[in-house]
Amino acid sequence: MVRLTLVELRKLADTRSGLWLLIVIGLAAAGAAAIVLAAAPDEEQTFAGLFAFGLVPAAVLLPVLGILSMTSEWSQRTALTTFTLTPARGRVIAAKLIAAVLIAVATTAAAAALSAIGNLVAIGTGGDGSWHIEAALVGQLLVNQVVFVLMGSAFGALLMNSPLAIVLYFAIPTVWSVLGGMVKWLHTAAGWIDVNMTSVPLSEPGMTGDQWARFGVAALVWVALPLALGTVRVLRREVS
Repeated sequence: MVRLTLVELRKLADTRSGLWLLIVIGLAAAGAAAIVLAAAPDEEQTFAGLFAFGLVPAAVLLPVLGILSMTSEWSQRTALTTFTLTPARGRVIAAKLIAAVLIAVATTAAAAALSAIGNLVAIGTGGDGSWHIEAALVGQLLVNQVVFVLMGSAFGALLMNSPLAIVLYFAIPTVWSVLGGMVKWLHTAAGWIDVNMTSVPLSEPGMTGDQWARFGVAALVWVALPLALGTVRVLRREVS
């Protein structure tokens, strides 16, 4: 499993799309820090503020990397080689998921380092420069990254087509958010199933039990369910 996971991690940057996506995520995180330093009020130029805002690009783009990881065997026609070398397809799926989680953890750590540099700049330019950040908030931000990259992986496993999975990953939750906000009788359901809405408290300290429960239900709907169905599809699909 360790070898398979290392292979999947390497494959994330082996293709031009994966490599450039990682580069764009890094540049976007640096740009986010620059925006905070240039436009935010002095009291908001803190390590916590830089860290939370710096993770926004990764939360948007990392799921695409998860999608590409899951669909690569089919879009790049490597399924025959991969599943011949490792006939137990479940092990390959598990390795891809572990790699996705590890890249989310690594991205969070990189954002923390970049935020620390930004906070030093803030101190030098007259910003607040506070280093205080609650451990619970760090955990929440990490959970947010992991859940969204797994959501992308789930869509990739279910659809097994990169363009289709990317489009539907962004389109379906967005449409549901719009409908939940516009249609009155969907308000209650949206409060529990809308992953965009229930994930907002993760970027703020002090999540309540009710907020965790709502986010958990949304994660079951948008991550666990498509991942389970996608795993079944991958295990049963014939390789031609």
